[in-house]
Amino acid sequence: MRLLFVADGRSPIALNWISYFVQAGHEVHLASTFPCQPELRLSSLEVIPVAFGGTAGMAAQPATGSGSGRLRRLLPVGLRTAIRQWVGPLSLSGAARRFTQVSAGIRPDLVHAMRIPYEGMLAALGSDSGVPLLVSVWGNDFTLHAPSNPLLTRYTRLALHRASALHADCQRDIRLAPLWGFEASKPAVVLPGGGGVQLDLFYQPEERDSIASLSPLVVNPRGFRAYVENKAFFHAIPRVLEAYPQARFACPAMATEAQALRWVEQANLAAQVELLPRLARRQMADLFRRAQVAVSPTTHDGTPNTLLEAMACGCFPIAGDLESLREWITPGQNGLLVDPRSPQALAGAMITALSDSQLRLDAREQNTRLVAERADYRRVMEKAEAFYRQL
Repeated sequence: MRLLFVADGRSPIALNWISYFVQAGHEVHLASTFPCQPELRLSSLEVIPVAFGGTAGMAAQPATGSGSGRLRRLLPVGLRTAIRQWVGPLSLSGAARRFTQVSAGIRPDLVHAMRIPYEGMLAALGSDSGVPLLVSVWGNDFTLHAPSNPLLTRYTRLALHRASALHADCQRDIRLAPLWGFEASKPAVVLPGGGGVQLDLFYQPEERDSIASLSPLVVNPRGFRAYVENKAFFHAIPRVLEAYPQARFACPAMATEAQALRWVEQANLAAQVELLPRLARRQMADLFRRAQVAVSPTTHDGTPNTLLEAMACGCFPIAGDLESLREWITPGQNGLLVDPRSPQALAGAMITALSDSQLRLDAREQNTRLVAERADYRRVMEKAEAFYRQL
């Protein structure tokens, strides 16, 4: 197949998915909304920036001297997101003209836009109506972005009206899609957004709980996003330390976040909290294997890839109580779901998880089976390939 992906070419989630089709021998082209240099043997790569995509540089973590790096230091994450939500749609018309030229030159059998804002919107405006368009819904496209302002509402509806098919990472978004203009009679599939978990990379260590009593480790892998309740998480840490003074907390992708640094300083947590840079996948797997608990304090989500990867490595998952996450977690059995805005609830869940070794063991066994059955990378991507051929 000749495939044209429209994606953020820096995203590990997108690249994990795209790499399968490269390795399977298909002709793979990428139109990236951000400058990137992916280590994939692509047939072509075009950068078509939208929504400040041209200012972010080539690193997955923007350089501190870049335009987005300055915004990261000066503006809180909620305001950064709001600015992008309002200004981003204004960049679509010019980018769509460029995408039309790129697509006409490639003449793909299928276009796959891997997110609605702004990749799905770009593809809907710029692709040939005779070419099937598959649009992926990421976990907050409907619940956070689409209702945020009239422009994003309009362009979300346009993307779903134009889409030939839909891919979501949770059943909830298949249920919500018709409310945003997707025809329920069109094909749809539910598969983990990054293609699932590579179980040869994300696996459990043989000896986990032998270190738990000495230095329990909690990981928050979600970084800084508008829908991650990091304030509640950091305010929960002193409560956990009262019960477990030896506990430590690792926070990838937060090393340059000024607000995280302030929270650590204000609560005198420098000895207990490590703010890490963005980690490569293998580094994340090693971190999960050293941890007992993974916390995902989000108010909007589908199926987070980091949640599945943490579960595969044997971490006990604690997450926001969302409909989409109940598709994976039964509270009290294989994880805990709480109000992510409540420091008390988050602290209580972390203390419960650290103090109940049998609960962690039972959850570990159940989650190992669950991830292998529903999120094994090879099985998921074979289903994705079959869906492409159907379209």
